[in-house]
Amino acid sequence: MSTVLMEDWFSADERPPHYVLELYITGATPNSTRAVRNLKAICERYLAGRFELTIIDIYQQPELAQSARIIAAPTLVKKSPGLVRWLVGDLSDRPRVLRLLGLDTGFEDDSQPTQNS
Repeated sequence: MSTVLMEDWFSADERPPHYVLELYITGATPNSTRAVRNLKAICERYLAGRFELTIIDIYQQPELAQSARIIAAPTLVKKSPGLVRWLVGDLSDRPRVLRLLGLDTGFEDDSQPTQNS
């Protein structure tokens, strides 16, 4: 019996992109904790096996936040694929996070409550 990996289904040009993400947080504050939990849930559901996530506590590593020009936290930085994008907040607005990641499915996620503007 042989094992076939999902990556084997695609040619090199057709493989889904690998995501490089950085999440800047401020310790164990409620907003930071929510952002980590929300982003991990999104990555596990939509990017399983094809993401690299670095969580940076700006209290412990302020030089990294300064070099990345982070002025608010939590902040998600999508380094790749495509253009670098930033999103500030606790990442509870799943459709907005999916749009930032280029994963907009065109419909609301039933498992995520919608927020009123």
